[in-house]
Amino acid sequence: MKPSFVNPKKLTFKDFQTLSALSLLGLALAVGLLTFNGWLAGQYGAGAELEGGGRIDGYNRTMPTRVDISLPPIRSDFQGFTTLVNLAERVNSLEYSPIALDMSAANWVDANMCAPLGAILYRASHQLNMVRFEHLTERVQKIFQKNGFLGFYGHAKKADEWGTAIQYQSFETKDDRFFGAYIEQHFKNKAIPEMSEALRKKFWESIFELFSNAVIHSKTELGIFTCGQYFPNKKHIDFAIADLGIGISQTLIDKKGLNLPPEEAIDWAMEGRNTTKTGSIPGGLGLKLLREFIRLNRGRIQAVSFTGYWEQCADGAIVKKTLPYPFPGTVVNIEINTADTNSYILSTEHKPEDLF
Repeated sequence: MKPSFVNPKKLTFKDFQTLSALSLLGLALAVGLLTFNGWLAGQYGAGAELEGGGRIDGYNRTMPTRVDISLPPIRSDFQGFTTLVNLAERVNSLEYSPIALDMSAANWVDANMCAPLGAILYRASHQLNMVRFEHLTERVQKIFQKNGFLGFYGHAKKADEWGTAIQYQSFETKDDRFFGAYIEQHFKNKAIPEMSEALRKKFWESIFELFSNAVIHSKTELGIFTCGQYFPNKKHIDFAIADLGIGISQTLIDKKGLNLPPEEAIDWAMEGRNTTKTGSIPGGLGLKLLREFIRLNRGRIQAVSFTGYWEQCADGAIVKKTLPYPFPGTVVNIEINTADTNSYILSTEHKPEDLF
């Protein structure tokens, strides 16, 4: 018996168009699947386990899991900075990970410490991690919402009805004009001790030099971070500026060939005429004036860079310590004593009574 055949239907041009479209769609799906598989290979490696126990054949790296970190109280002292560098070390190598910061034990955080804390968390976010705060105590949440810090992490901002917060802010290195306006806005009416007009101008220039140093020396590509708080009852103003640059000790190696321990490198930078700036504009004088004013004012100034911790205490004593892990940049924190009733002038100025 002869085999029977079905007479094939003659294909029209329209049929060829349909088949071509389907072929292209199939090819696109195949390429998409291969691309997705390649992405998985790059992100998770061979044999990765999926949520619920599934696996992807050919991959062996597990998908990122949530990282839980509990933070204690954070104050403007050696222990507070130790907490921050521990956090920096913990998140340093993380990528594509959800990071949950458990704040239940942090019953207090000095508002100015939002600057270095924000710098660390910005760096973590830049590495494509997702950061969130959990279990915030009521008063810490209030601090973070009034100074705008939590606004960067999806929380609503609260009005600063007493005008005591120096807002958390991040700047690019080209934002010097915005930084100047920020300082003028947030330090206005904050009970700065009485000064002559000439000294007041030099004082603001020395605050601006903190920003200038971060721009010129740090080589930061991730920005500069600031925050502070005025405490009318405790009679002081705290203000911090942090960058994510190469650090003071590395700057000295690069520009001066000086290889000093990080805390000694800070001490070198804090001396009046020591500077790594080049050109006709002198550097270092702003920090000298700021240090001298804060010493007479019985305030405090702290600096942290890499593993170095440096502090000029209220009595003028200098404390130098080594942190357990590096801070990924430099922080300068100043505390101004607003209970100070003295009036200040530059040593080069004449007092009115000296004229008679």
